Amino acid sequence: MVVPTPVAAAGAAPSQEWIFLNRFAYGPRPGDAQALKQQGIPHWLDEQLRLAAAGTGPGPECQQKLDSAVMRIKYDAGEGWAALDEMRPLRTLDQPVDTLWSLNQPDRKLPYQERVRPRLDLAAATVIRAVYDPAQLRQVMTLFWHDHFSVNAADSYTAPALPAYDAALRAHALGNFRDLLEAVATSPAMLIYLNNRSSRGGAANENYARELFELHTLGRDAYLNTQYDRWRDVPGALKGAPEGYIDQDVYEASRAFTGWSIQSGQDLGGYKAPNDGRFTYIESWHDNYQKRVLAAEFDSYQPPQNDGHKVLDLVANHPATAQFICTKMVRSLLGGEPSPELVKAAAATWLDNRQRPDQIARVVRLIALSPQATANWGARPKRPLELVASFARATGIPVTASEPLVGTMDSAGQKLYAWPSPDGHPVADDYWLGAQNMRARWNLALGLAEGWWMPPGLSATARMGPAAAHSGQAVAFWSDRLLGSPTAIDAAALLGGLSLAADAPPMVDNKTGEFANRRLAAYVAMSPAFQLR
Repeated sequence: MVVPTPVAAAGAAPSQEWIFLNRFAYGPRPGDAQALKQQGIPHWLDEQLRLAAAGTGPGPECQQKLDSAVMRIKYDAGEGWAALDEMRPLRTLDQPVDTLWSLNQPDRKLPYQERVRPRLDLAAATVIRAVYDPAQLRQVMTLFWHDHFSVNAADSYTAPALPAYDAALRAHALGNFRDLLEAVATSPAMLIYLNNRSSRGGAANENYARELFELHTLGRDAYLNTQYDRWRDVPGALKGAPEGYIDQDVYEASRAFTGWSIQSGQDLGGYKAPNDGRFTYIESWHDNYQKRVLAAEFDSYQPPQNDGHKVLDLVANHPATAQFICTKMVRSLLGGEPSPELVKAAAATWLDNRQRPDQIARVVRLIALSPQATANWGARPKRPLELVASFARATGIPVTASEPLVGTMDSAGQKLYAWPSPDGHPVADDYWLGAQNMRARWNLALGLAEGWWMPPGLSATARMGPAAAHSGQAVAFWSDRLLGSPTAIDAAALLGGLSLAADAPPMVDNKTGEFANRRLAAYVAMSPAFQLR
């Protein structure tokens, strides 16, 4: 089906509340923007941060949606297994790694679809949570950290560790960064993905240490090896405060993490480890000799894991880490080029609160209460998850698990938990707005409205009341619901492209009673005014 070219927004920017809920939540439901205006953004933030700090579940409605969701799993008969085609609950959610570990054992006869099911279960659950979880800010920040600490769980070895990894990121999403950093460093998913599980003295694997510095903490701008090749030459090093890192720091840090592994049945010299995938520290694999990281001396033969803990302390508390992550956080939440003043204030808050259990929450609060929080409307495209969730929340489309929906989001550029490299999804707008990705984005809106993946789709006429009788009123209705104003879109341009007169009744499908009304909702969602945030 040919979809219409998006038309430019005709009206002014929507309200500050509407913009805010598209940045710090997954978009407003009907009445949410007005409620936020009455209660005020600080009150909303207090409630969101309370939910995160309390570690509450996803709320009754969301939990019921998760419990009742089923998703097809289908495969042909193979060596050691029968053909299968069934609708299955999302039963791998929140499961510890040892419960799912047998999925990746090579001696167990299982098809690929079974081995990677945890990734699809979590991707489907993520869509449901984005639509229904009242802890919206926690959901937004959990996805931020998934991209920041990206792992590719599309392979059968990493997938069983993904649900536990997600639980760890969710638990620390608005907590203390040093705690979050250690949860990631000891996560079987990260240990598998960046190969630290096999790192041992005399053969230290540098993958995790390299990404720890470059992607997880100090950032690429703090890599100074092109200017300095000796630690003592780095500015500030002789005072114990180097401005950045060089390759020597990576090499030494990789030695500090030797022995940080997972239990996978290793022969440890007369002792065979369990084969359950859980984190373990293997003392006999650790390089116990002296080290130097970021100009800090590490004495030989420290207590178990002490070397790795010291590296995490150094990178978590480095000023470059505050600058790098706060810049990334501001860009992710607000879009556009980050305000230097806001980044500076956020980085100062980050460092001032580095010992507090709610360090990240305090930084997010500062960003959310800044004047920039609702400025630069349309500064970046919505990612496919944001597009799906905000459309469903605004229209009331019922959302459940669907592998084809997850696949269409993949086609639109967002490969949930399956991005192929550790740097996470691109930030650049041109990636998200390429021709192929845009076509998939339009199909997301049309497919949700028409119930391609989750019948019956949008019950548009029942929601619209008298507006359902006239095409022009229908466009105004959906413009108000989706864009925050009944005049936010050029209705004449949209209807003209569909050969519909504004005062004419919309075309109606005799079977569904919907047709044009729900398509008009989808077409409004295809406009730049809805695609951007």
